[in-house]
Amino acid sequence: MTDRDDLDMLAAEFVLGTLDADERASVTRRLVAEPELNALVEEWEVRLAPLADSIQPVTPDPELFARIERQIDAEQHTPTEQPSPANSTVIALRTRLRRWQWSTGVASAAALLLIAVLVLQPRPESAPQSFVAVFQQNDQQPAFMLSVDLNTRQLSIRPVTAEPLQEKSYQLWIKADPLGPDPRSLGVLNDNFELDRAAALQNFDPELLKQATFGISIEPAGGSPTGLPTSPAIHGFLYPVSGTSGQ
Repeated sequence: MTDRDDLDMLAAEFVLGTLDADERASVTRRLVAEPELNALVEEWEVRLAPLADSIQPVTPDPELFARIERQIDAEQHTPTEQPSPANSTVIALRTRLRRWQWSTGVASAAALLLIAVLVLQPRPESAPQSFVAVFQQNDQQPAFMLSVDLNTRQLSIRPVTAEPLQEKSYQLWIKADPLGPDPRSLGVLNDNFELDRAAALQNFDPELLKQATFGISIEPAGGSPTGLPTSPAIHGFLYPVSGTSGQ
C-alpha cells in the first residue's frame, strides 16, 4: 500500500464520515497545509455527490416540532433524584447503547456506500492492484477496513467501529480452497490495531488473495492457543479499487 493509497483511503473516510471526532479534526487541519490531501477530498466529494440525487426529500410531520418541544419541556420539569449506583450503571449502559446504535447505523451505511463507490468506479485498462475489504459484524456493524496492495502484498487495517479489548486480542485469518479446509492465521493485531504489514501476505499468491475469505476473530490475549479461531469470526472479501497511479 503506497503513501498515496493511504492518503486516498483517509480522504474517502473523511468524506464518508467514518472517522472519529479527533481524526476528523486532524484531517481538517491538514487540509489547509496539504494540497494533495485537499485535492483527494475534493475528488471524493465529486464522486459521491451524484449519489445524493437519488435521495428523495422527506417532509417532516407538521406535529414533529411541537412533539419535540413538549418532550424537552417535560424533561426539564421532571424532578431529579440521586440515582443509586445500580441505576447509574444502567443509565450509563443505556447511553452507551444508544450511541452504539447510532454510530453503527451511520458507519454501516458509510461502509456499504464506500464499497459501492469503489466497485462501481470505471475500471482502468490495466488490472487494479489495490483492494479493500470491509468486515461486518452480524452483517450490521462495520468493525474494520482492510486494504491490500497486490504488487507488494502489503496490507493495512483500520478500525471503523472496533474498540480495544481488555485481556483479549483481534486475530486476522485467511481461508481459501488451495490452503485446505482450515483458516490460517495472518497475525494478531496489537493494541493500535496494527499488524506486520510487510510479512503477513508474502507467502501467498496474488490470485489466491483475490479469491480468499478474510476473517477477524476475538481471541485470548496474544492470539488463539489452538492455531484456529476460538470464536466466530467476522468476514470480508477483497474488492478492487480503481487505480490512481500515474496521477
